[in-house]
Amino acid sequence: MYDFAIIGGGIVGLSTAMALGSRYPDARILVLEKESQWAFHQTGNNSGVIHSGVYYKPGSFKAKFCRDGSRSMVEFCQKHNIDHDICGKVIVATDDTELPGLEKLYQRGLENGIEVKRISPEEVREIEPHVSCVGAIRVFSTGIVNYKQVCLKYAELINNQGGDLRLNTKVMEISRSGTNHILETNQGSFETKFVINCAGLHSDRIAKLGKANPEAKIVPFRGEYYELTPEKRYLVKTLIYPVPNPEFPFLGVHFTRMIDNSVHAGPNAVLSLKREGYKKTDFDLKDFAEVITYPGFWKLAAKHADEGIKEIIRSFSKAAFVRSLQKLIPEVQAEDLVPTHAGVRAQALMNNGSLVDDFLIIQGENSVHVCNAPSPAATSSLEIGKAVVNQIPEQAHLKSLVA
Repeated sequence: MYDFAIIGGGIVGLSTAMALGSRYPDARILVLEKESQWAFHQTGNNSGVIHSGVYYKPGSFKAKFCRDGSRSMVEFCQKHNIDHDICGKVIVATDDTELPGLEKLYQRGLENGIEVKRISPEEVREIEPHVSCVGAIRVFSTGIVNYKQVCLKYAELINNQGGDLRLNTKVMEISRSGTNHILETNQGSFETKFVINCAGLHSDRIAKLGKANPEAKIVPFRGEYYELTPEKRYLVKTLIYPVPNPEFPFLGVHFTRMIDNSVHAGPNAVLSLKREGYKKTDFDLKDFAEVITYPGFWKLAAKHADEGIKEIIRSFSKAAFVRSLQKLIPEVQAEDLVPTHAGVRAQALMNNGSLVDDFLIIQGENSVHVCNAPSPAATSSLEIGKAVVNQIPEQAHLKSLVA
């Protein structure tokens, strides 16, 4: 019998388990992950950016958790000797039409309490000599890290706390025994008093197994990347982002210097035909059918048809992808780029076609479900973990477990 069972071994599930162990050191905590390693999906395939919080609506969970999470992530990396670099980034306007959007981002950064600075094209070239722009802002607190390394440290700390970590364990059914939950898995049954769903790409399905209604469906979007060849890495010193289209929910293709000194370019954002579809050819009939029969998807597609078509073109045309990158760095040529890994973003979508724009954490019966935690969830993971634990109702049996 466990006090808490967490479904999902990505960065949010592991951070939640760690926060539980700190709050309830005598609790019996179980973490279940269906893959053979931690951080296998979203966490292990993201860009490795420690985000600042400049993009997010003031007062939102994303804005608060990202700003606070950026600080706590850096402190965590310093404490545990995890390689990271607070290199900052530039967000650049490539023509005059983007200047109003750039100014809005600057003001939003100030509202969110982030250190941002307007800089001229000449000042940009002192930081990024190969960038072409008409204006920019510098965001000082943005950094880079390997989130897989972070997750391995989380798992180590959970193990030291006495947590039970189970890989290769897939939850297939959830039933009840009185007030307890019975988790039926491919490795047998586990009984727990409380369930925390951090299943990422499958969080809506797990919520429904637990008789909770997230009122949103996970729609997977694949982000495809290229990588600069080693001899062209000199073109990018830090992180270079465009001004995002405010009507489109993604940031646009950009350049990211990774912690291993490689430079990734991307991502685009295209519908994945499989929830764990990292290749263009990946297809799952159940996943595909769920999307195309969901009214919210067609409403979203109609609203963003023009941008969606551009994303699909970039997916199949390297030349189109390169043209997008050349707006930032004109010197980049097709031969300077080689394909690299893709990631899949679990995006919650409402039936009315609106994307869930903030982290979505809902209560169930003796359960909490994290049903929307895309970027900047990795940056915010320590704060999300604490927030999830704070949502657990104080019950009589927990009082004896508190530190």
